Amino acid sequence: MSGYGFYCAQLRYFARTTERISPDVAAMMDVLLAIASQVEAQGSYTVKAGDLRLAARALAGVAGLLQKHVLPEVVAAGNGRGEAQVRWTIDTSMEAMTILMTHADAPEGASDRTIALPRPPEVGIN
Repeated sequence: MSGYGFYCAQLRYFARTTERISPDVAAMMDVLLAIASQVEAQGSYTVKAGDLRLAARALAGVAGLLQKHVLPEVVAAGNGRGEAQVRWTIDTSMEAMTILMTHADAPEGASDRTIALPRPPEVGIN
């Protein structure tokens, strides 16, 4: 979907460059790739009930990596557009992580959960 290309690219990059050192890590990276494909097609994504915790952990990992390693670089470079996109991804990923974990722990039992994304950041040319 228009406007979310940066987000899909970030998720795919993370999923493709992370070493799949265990079945859980491989499953999390597959979930990120599935999220990116759904967002690209429709601007939202649905996580299957059995993948809620995996997706939440994967999104928290994306947010953590961006917060620790990428955000300082884009800020130092004065890249306003990149900073807006990275901050949006961090915030959106952490919000989704909270929703998915809460849904996974619901007393009535987990079911598939759709995440509607907020509007992408409005960024200038920089």
